Amino acid sequence: MIIGHDIAGIREDAEGRASIDVVDPADGTVIGAVVAGDAADVDRAVAAAVSAFDPWSTTPMSERIAHVEALAAGLDRHRERLASTLSAEMGSPIAFARAAQVGVAIADLAQLVAAARAHVERESVSNSLVIAEPVGVVAAITPWNFPLHQIMLKVGAAILAGCTVVLKPSEVAPLNAAIVGDILREIELPAGVVNIIHGDGAGVGSPLVSHPGVDMVTFTGSRAVGESVATAAAATIKKVALELGGKSAAIVLDDAPVEESVRSVLASCFANAGQTCAAQTRVLVPAPLVEAWQAAAVEAAAGWAPGDPKDEGTATGPVASALQRDRVQGHIATAIMQGARVLTGGLDIVEPTAGGAYVQPTIFTDVTPEMQIFHEEVFGPVLTITPYATIDEAVDLANDSVYGLSGGVWSSDPRRALDVALRMRTGTVGINGAGLDVGAPFGGYKQSGIGRECGVHGFEEFLELKSVMGAAALIGDHS
Repeated sequence: MIIGHDIAGIREDAEGRASIDVVDPADGTVIGAVVAGDAADVDRAVAAAVSAFDPWSTTPMSERIAHVEALAAGLDRHRERLASTLSAEMGSPIAFARAAQVGVAIADLAQLVAAARAHVERESVSNSLVIAEPVGVVAAITPWNFPLHQIMLKVGAAILAGCTVVLKPSEVAPLNAAIVGDILREIELPAGVVNIIHGDGAGVGSPLVSHPGVDMVTFTGSRAVGESVATAAAATIKKVALELGGKSAAIVLDDAPVEESVRSVLASCFANAGQTCAAQTRVLVPAPLVEAWQAAAVEAAAGWAPGDPKDEGTATGPVASALQRDRVQGHIATAIMQGARVLTGGLDIVEPTAGGAYVQPTIFTDVTPEMQIFHEEVFGPVLTITPYATIDEAVDLANDSVYGLSGGVWSSDPRRALDVALRMRTGTVGINGAGLDVGAPFGGYKQSGIGRECGVHGFEEFLELKSVMGAAALIGDHS
């Protein structure tokens, strides 16, 4: 059966239409299909969102919050269904899918609801009444690596802010979005507030981004596609939020515990088969510690051996597709050709399940800034080790990137680690293994994107500010 669009609260019939197969990367089998949308579908979805905007934007915040809390409860109610679907469509190990892919999405909504509860819509500033208003119709384009998490960050924040949404999920992993559509009908979200349209970038993404009825575009994906999204949106001067790539560095200071830092860095780099935009994929180690750090990393890497994602004990599943496997192996091959030394992993084929898109978790050493692997995002389970002589050199190496999404610092002295973290040109930094905090702003410097997600700042991305001059004394009126 082909899954159709969700437009104006109705799951459309897609039989007889062109479709896109959804493939299980663990064995290459087709597990479903979604309709291949086109510009006419985009027009209908945007029209539904435009029609729903006025009544939804004037719906009291308490009612919007109630709907989002019901959505979170629906995710929890369907946790197993969502986890198994995510595991099948993009290869996430089932235990990780349950705890992280679904669990983090639920946590996202809790923090966004807290932000909405604390939100002050009207305030007096100088001699003006300043009002925060919803930006309008939002086009949300989400990726395949953490699809549900990204849908909730965008859709949850937008509808709490009073916006309506046209969501285009990744065609690689769209089935979880269809479940979200089911949940939205279960909780009786008003028709047209969230519309889900399936398809690829050419058929749906491009006409959606450039559509004159769309007021804002929020996109998560590659830097190259982000550039094209921003260019297309610029034609109508839309507000744009972009969460793009990363090549994040972990700086290990000379007093850092070796085994603990190794475990944390490998978890950051190898979790989700390395398909995490904020993964710490470059580790910078003091030259005297390199040998000890390398030995500990090789030993710890054995715990990340690829396995069947349906097995509860699997830590590393396949990457999301055969195409992604080939891209990652291309990066590994280039690094070897340029002189990086393989400590573990490499190009040998592994197939815990026949026909799967597996990549061996790989660690390179002797990596220098002249090599492509030092600068280019791999988006697979590949870690590089580079020695440094001084802290100044380590900071310079960490900042030697067009990206600036994440990073880490390890030290037995947290204050010393903080001093280094403050010098890193990146949107987030974890000290001694601290991970994603969905209550704090997440986003990047430089070519890692524009704007922030999560919590208060993620909620505020979907607001515009209006200043009514001379009305500061009227702040209590019309509230």
